[in-house]
Amino acid sequence: MFKNCLKFIFLLLILILQGCSSKYDSIDYKTINNKPSESLDYNKIYNNLLTQYKNWEGVKYKYGGYSKKGIDCSAFVQKTFKEKLNFNLPRTTYMQLKIGEDISPEDLATGDLLFFKTGFKTNHVGIYLKNGRFMHVSTKKGVIISRLDNPYFSKHLWKIRRVLY
Repeated sequence: MFKNCLKFIFLLLILILQGCSSKYDSIDYKTINNKPSESLDYNKIYNNLLTQYKNWEGVKYKYGGYSKKGIDCSAFVQKTFKEKLNFNLPRTTYMQLKIGEDISPEDLATGDLLFFKTGFKTNHVGIYLKNGRFMHVSTKKGVIISRLDNPYFSKHLWKIRRVLY
């Protein structure tokens, strides 16, 4: 009897803990259409992103940072989406990579996430603005706007994900 009770408690704990897992693990963010949405105001999104950039321009890179004393790339992306686009993203590049759907470079739209493979186990993320420019946190220059046709970035561009529909 005691053994059965322990099994029941163990199973109950598993169910409870499973309910505490990340909400991003169980949601399928894929959609059928990967073209920019006609219902989104991309000019407003662009202006909101530029406002965020102006507020954070030059803030230095700090791994794990989440403030104007220092911030890393995924924190900046998460904070920007939350504060300027009212959209919740996970904290890490690994988890951000799981949101949305893959987009080809020809279909880039303002607000798309750009992922770069910068090392064997190292990824970098930025937010596409328009006209081949994106904002991100550089390890050397802090929060900046860069060009996708820069040889370094064009060589290391790995994935593009659309999260805004």
